[in-house]
Amino acid sequence: MTSADETPARVGVFGLLGSGNLGNDGSLEALLAHLRAEHPDASVDALCGGPEAVTARFRIPATRLHWNRAEYRTASRASAIVFKGLGKLVDVFRTAAWVRRHDVVIVPGMGVLEATLPLRPWGFPYSLFLLCASGRLLGTRVALVSVGAAEIRNRPTRALVRWSARLAAYRSYRDEQSRDAMRAMGVDTSRDEVYPDLAFALPAPQSEVPAGAPGPVCLGVMDFHGGNDDRDRAEEIYRRYLDGTITFVRALVEEGRPVRLLTGDQCDLSVVAAILDAVDSPLVTAAEPASLADLMNEMAAADTVVAVRYHNLICALKTGTPVLALCYAAKSNALMDRMGLGAYCHPAREVDADRLLEQFRDLEKHAAEVRRTLAERNRVVARQLAQQFTALTTTLSPANSHAHAPRKAP
Repeated sequence: MTSADETPARVGVFGLLGSGNLGNDGSLEALLAHLRAEHPDASVDALCGGPEAVTARFRIPATRLHWNRAEYRTASRASAIVFKGLGKLVDVFRTAAWVRRHDVVIVPGMGVLEATLPLRPWGFPYSLFLLCASGRLLGTRVALVSVGAAEIRNRPTRALVRWSARLAAYRSYRDEQSRDAMRAMGVDTSRDEVYPDLAFALPAPQSEVPAGAPGPVCLGVMDFHGGNDDRDRAEEIYRRYLDGTITFVRALVEEGRPVRLLTGDQCDLSVVAAILDAVDSPLVTAAEPASLADLMNEMAAADTVVAVRYHNLICALKTGTPVLALCYAAKSNALMDRMGLGAYCHPAREVDADRLLEQFRDLEKHAAEVRRTLAERNRVVARQLAQQFTALTTTLSPANSHAHAPRKAP
């Protein structure tokens, strides 16, 4: 990013980082590893949801994303509503002041252009719009790197997301359907590229090939209540998902299989507690992963993984462990297709324990073949991510400092 006679680049990273979501933090970890290896002189700091956690773990300065500390709490009293409104106004100036201090701001991965989980327009979509608008007005390049996107029906959210993408200096997506979704929402994607999720760049332990009797199963869980358009039946979706998952765990326990419960966000702990309460067996235990590295270590030691969260799937795929996906959004199906496991997807909204067990047994029957497929696909992903980082460096180099149109990869 810099040459010997240039001032070190001032790089900002932006997102819901340090807020308890392991996938988001994993994307940041992968980006920082690249920056520290290839651009060690760059000055890096963050504007994020959990600044204390980001600074403690990643050793970079961090600023709180919102002026109002109660941003994500429901405002019922008039004073709280007024305070939230004031916070939105203050954040305009706070965001612009932070953006102005940087040459480049990078949004590393994450589903920042989608609403596959419940989302309010004046929460993160508004913050992302402020970032991209500030970048365009102040001459700071904003890059959306290997991000997820989905077509959004809610009009205010759709408008904010569309304009955020249009105002960014660089865009790349983690799958084809994300690019297609932005095109459908009115964004010119003709010069945008598709690369794997940044978390695939993280180092991973080699999965242990099981020998002898069937071994442990890792079950990644999620506090799943449907998407942004499912608010009126959120509890019904949750109960169906949880009941089906509990039935599946009971069946594994009856076969004598150890089950290791894994989370991907702090909010998932309530699901772990519900399963442990419903299935009272020493064979069912829970891990407390603090990073994607912790998740990969757990999964590498398992025979098979069944998971819901997108980055839980990535961890299993990265380690080469056979995995069955409980898909809550089309991005999960796309990921499994990309890695050659499209046949092993099951809808999280309609968990059928009998069908899930049938798919699980078929996956284990073909485990050796699946491991070979994943080894081959991971080699391809590694090459594609190297191209992503090359494209990012080229696009954000000083020579392109006045170019706000997304650039194609070399």
